[in-house]
Amino acid sequence: MTLEEKIAHLQASSMENARAESNAIIDSHRDALEKLYQDHKEEALRQSETRIKSETIKAKQDLNKAMAKTQLEIKRKQGTVQQELKDKLFKEVYNLTDNFMKTEAYEDLLIQWIKQALEFAGGTENVIIYINPSDEPRQSDLRDATGVNLIISREEFIGGIRAVIHDRNILIDHSFKTNIDDEYAKFIFLGGDGRE
Repeated sequence: MTLEEKIAHLQASSMENARAESNAIIDSHRDALEKLYQDHKEEALRQSETRIKSETIKAKQDLNKAMAKTQLEIKRKQGTVQQELKDKLFKEVYNLTDNFMKTEAYEDLLIQWIKQALEFAGGTENVIIYINPSDEPRQSDLRDATGVNLIISREEFIGGIRAVIHDRNILIDHSFKTNIDDEYAKFIFLGGDGRE
């Protein structure tokens, strides 16, 4: 082999080794870049999934907040309307009570309650019976019907009677005001399904 052939052979083999090394470096670099790209792609997907989950949770929370606020507003309005209706209903109850107190049936009811109080007390000496100030015109008729000296109350209790048995510390309260106030306090509107 001549020197030129040796140089050409050396040059060819060096070039081949250089190409092989260059290709290995390029392949290694390409693999590294491919891995970097895959890692970046996976990280970007993870971040986008996390963001989607986060935004979904936030959207649900916002929706729940809006629903809760709306439900609270509806309940508040419902409560206001129910209170207005309750007040209107009990105003009508007071009007009906007032009308009832102008009837003979009311006087009969007072007589019945007075007699019950006397029976419970065991006689007239053990009980003090009060009638409402508005019933003062009935006082003598009630006394005649029951044989009891009735006292006009200083306190307005709409109608009915109150009896006090001092020796047993008992108050018999058949006053319309107490009964109506008790019903007012207990009264609630029920929904169609039996719930408030």
